[in-house]
Amino acid sequence: MREVVYRDVPAHEAVWEALARYRSAVADHFADIGVDVVVDETEGYAYLRTREPEEGEEPLPRLVRRRSLTYNVSLLLVLLRRRMVEFEASGEVGKLVLTRDQIVELLRVFQASSTNEARIVEQADRTIAQVADLGFLRELRGQRGAWEVRRILKAYVDAQTLSDFSARLTAYAGSDKTAGDAADPPAATPVLTERERAEASRIVGEGGR
Repeated sequence: MREVVYRDVPAHEAVWEALARYRSAVADHFADIGVDVVVDETEGYAYLRTREPEEGEEPLPRLVRRRSLTYNVSLLLVLLRRRMVEFEASGEVGKLVLTRDQIVELLRVFQASSTNEARIVEQADRTIAQVADLGFLRELRGQRGAWEVRRILKAYVDAQTLSDFSARLTAYAGSDKTAGDAADPPAATPVLTERERAEASRIVGEGGR
């Protein structure tokens, strides 16, 4: 389990069945080395998470590597999480699928200071590829440019981070209405604070792919 295991991925079927059958034994094994096995039966995924030491405990060596996230990756993760909330609130069923163009548009508003269209698209494509490499996006087979937003994202971008992000957008929208063209573009507003980016790096690194 060096990466996220999905119930609906054929290549993960044997691992998922073994985990379901021997879940207690697997959990006990990893608990001995300071790692929790997180299984979400409803959403259909499982992953490993390093257990934080309690006060006074000596921390064990970290066995699940962390990953450093760029600003654009952090931003897209939060934007996709917000889109997932909207998708679920609308009563839609099934998987959330976005096209490449839709994802580019999500990011475009935060590149308002750039007038280079080719550069905006190139940066968006690079960010999409990085998020896919983390396992939060998966390109649908036979549908080039159609991306499934993986539900594991819900485990990594929590409600507080999403709420803080929405508050920033609301604040920006308010300043835009008040100041008109004089308002700073969204790109000038830090969507994720340094603390939030560090926290995102920590939790993403512990989930792997």
